[in-house]
Amino acid sequence: MQIGMAGLGRMGSNMSRRLMRAGHACVVYDKNPKPGQELAQEGAQPAGSLEAMVQALAESPRAVWVMLPAGRITEETVQHLSTLLRSGDIIIDGGNSFYKEDIRRARMLRERGIQYVDVGTSGGVWGLERGYCLMIGGDPAAVQHLDPIFATLAPGIGDIPRTPGRERHDPRAEQGYIHAGPNGAGHFVKMVHNGIEYGMMEAYAEGFDILRNKTSEALPEEERYTLNMADIAEVWRRGSVISSWLLDLTAEALAKDDALSEFTGWVEDSGEGRWTVEAAIEEAVPADVLASALFSRFRSRQQHTYAEKLLSAMRFGFGGHVEQGQKPKAAE
Repeated sequence: MQIGMAGLGRMGSNMSRRLMRAGHACVVYDKNPKPGQELAQEGAQPAGSLEAMVQALAESPRAVWVMLPAGRITEETVQHLSTLLRSGDIIIDGGNSFYKEDIRRARMLRERGIQYVDVGTSGGVWGLERGYCLMIGGDPAAVQHLDPIFATLAPGIGDIPRTPGRERHDPRAEQGYIHAGPNGAGHFVKMVHNGIEYGMMEAYAEGFDILRNKTSEALPEEERYTLNMADIAEVWRRGSVISSWLLDLTAEALAKDDALSEFTGWVEDSGEGRWTVEAAIEEAVPADVLASALFSRFRSRQQHTYAEKLLSAMRFGFGGHVEQGQKPKAAE
């Protein structure tokens, strides 16, 4: 299948690679020509503009995947594409846009006959090999047309044990992608996913901070322990009920340097945590842990603790996110 990819950052480039490795044809564009030139060496067709990318798409309906940061740049790109595409064509937003923006964009594009699909995409810098967990919103016909793309990007069932009783459910979920519902539903599910991510990361970070501070002179001497953070993270990975990929990344960071000296503890939030808390407020749903985790990130920009350093290490581990003003070494 042929698809255009607009935005060739860490995820957009690797998603193009994963698609091409499976035989899909990618026409790629980024305002920086370098990643497009690199992908051309691997079989992609680079374009020098959005206009050139759309013109190079021969299959009908044409499909363009926008993989850009949420906000103005995505909005401007979608608006520009809406003037280049024709009725029946499809725009996919795979970034982290706010789901209410998806609803508005879909309504605007529908008036021009253009289909819009929102895809919450999780996988970070590891998606090329691991695959991407996809949460999709949009018209069923458009989603079905794009199924070969989604199936290729998704991880597949892999070696994860099958869940008993799933026989009557949509088989796509255990392949790593779902059609969550109409426009906005995909990004809404991904938004809540990221809110949960905040809470899980905060729990690990606070727990390891408690372990590390067991040497405190405020404690009776016989109650002080010098604990090995890397060993604790490693043993918890193996058979523990709190094992997870986030714990895997934590163990890797601690094995390299349990003082986490590469990180200051300044922890950004990319927006989804805030939107999740706002949704909880709109729905009158208690979200104590998720709200607290979000506020902890705000606090990290005023004072830094070991817990915040660990949060930074996890964010760098799964997404390559660097701290403000910092340039940690690339993940190996």
